[in-house]
Amino acid sequence: MWDVITSISPYAIAYTVPLLITALGGLYSERSGVVNIGLDGMMIVGSFTGAIIINALQPTMHDTAIWIGLIAATIVGAIFSLLHAFASINLKANQVISGTAINMIAGALTVFLARNITGSGNIRINAQSRYSIPILKDIPIIGDLFFKQTYATTWLVVFVLIISWFVIYKTSFGLRLRACGEHPHAADSAGINVYRIRYIGVMLSGACAGLGGAIILVTYSGEFNGNVAGMGFLALAALIFGQWKPFGILASTLFFGFASTIANVSRVIPELAEIPSVYLKIFPYIVTLIALILSAKSSQAPRAAGEPFSHG
Repeated sequence: MWDVITSISPYAIAYTVPLLITALGGLYSERSGVVNIGLDGMMIVGSFTGAIIINALQPTMHDTAIWIGLIAATIVGAIFSLLHAFASINLKANQVISGTAINMIAGALTVFLARNITGSGNIRINAQSRYSIPILKDIPIIGDLFFKQTYATTWLVVFVLIISWFVIYKTSFGLRLRACGEHPHAADSAGINVYRIRYIGVMLSGACAGLGGAIILVTYSGEFNGNVAGMGFLALAALIFGQWKPFGILASTLFFGFASTIANVSRVIPELAEIPSVYLKIFPYIVTLIALILSAKSSQAPRAAGEPFSHG
């Protein structure tokens, strides 16, 4: 059984990483007081941007093109999120409806552009190479699980996770961000520009979601096809399941990653082969629903999340 776990671990982590970075993006937005249902659409835009850039540059720049594509996806994701920020913050529109519109626009717009640029809705690239980390890969148990057959983007996202924890809990910006999501009027009376903080939170969510979409592209997908299989919605569920905390989100996304991977490879695991695959596929979602029901009373969602703010 241990051999099975170590063999699926690289695939589970590859699935977890884009989920984690997107959920962290949602954390910034919701901590500022703006609910971002549009994470899925922002991931699609990031995936499309990365595919266009990498497809154009990869024949001459090879691996460098991948990193340029990831940076471009991050920037475009942040810019695209301004639509949601403007509607939610300036126009005080319903944030759920605005996020839904973002998802609909992103899928249709990117497929339209892809068909006009390439003649089809698909854009293929050469995916990032895996590698094992010297010395660390030889650590018992941990080395087999985390340091063999890994992607460089995995460690980039781990770095972002640590930085996010530090920024949110150990800096004045993090304090202001949390204040705007909990008591925006109190923050406003203390001289904090709530509009600016919320704009920054939404843009950070768009940047992280765009990066997440591009990471799917350069790791296990290798192709843009106009969707990200609902990963944005799953990231939103992981954000709630993780109680709006960075390391809580890490735990919930790891759970989703391993549970989904086991469901996908259950046919080749003798211990699981007798269980109908549909039960294994819905298992992580059922557990999430149960966890959300049990933790409903102790939920630590930002108090002002989803509420429009008016100065004065």
